Amino acid sequence: MRLDKISRTFNDVRGFPRVRINPGEYCVSGRNTIVYTILGSCVSACLYDPVRKIIGMNHFLLSNRRYARNLPFPVTEAGRYGIHAMELLINAMLKEGARREDLQAKAFGGGTMLSCSEGRDNFNCVGEVNTRFVQEFLKNEGIPLVSADLGGNRGRVVYFFHDDFSVYVRKVEKTTTSKLVDKEKQIWKRSLAIQEQKTEEPELWL
Repeated sequence: MRLDKISRTFNDVRGFPRVRINPGEYCVSGRNTIVYTILGSCVSACLYDPVRKIIGMNHFLLSNRRYARNLPFPVTEAGRYGIHAMELLINAMLKEGARREDLQAKAFGGGTMLSCSEGRDNFNCVGEVNTRFVQEFLKNEGIPLVSADLGGNRGRVVYFFHDDFSVYVRKVEKTTTSKLVDKEKQIWKRSLAIQEQKTEEPELWL
């Protein structure tokens, strides 16, 4: 599914370097690059400065034992990590030459990968929480959310193009979705364990 410029194909950008990011990672580029990732419950924010032609993309997963719809994100460990993940990306873009006031965003992921009956340890809420967080963060920071593909019950492969800031999203097959659930659940549990141990060292795979 193309979110913009539907007539374009991957042949148009043949030869562009491609960079894959994993959970906890981000990539910033000021040259012709395709940044891509695979998302289940995780969310990727695709930021860009259209004036200076700088893009940035992250991939993060919030984690908490209990999620409260009315609890402000900044007071939770998961929310603090989400803010940290977004600020890392933004600061890297500013270092590259972008201007915060010119940033625009597109957001993807946040799928509900398990039904409520399957989510005995609250992992089933992760996609909804990630979606709410990225939307609220961008709104609070005054960064326009130009387009988004969030929620649903399938994983996504997301490609972010530097040359025109367009995004290509492909929904993944059910077999791949189940593998994504297993991987993200392991990351989620690992994050919880680190939080409970009150580890002070930064952890990339949260």
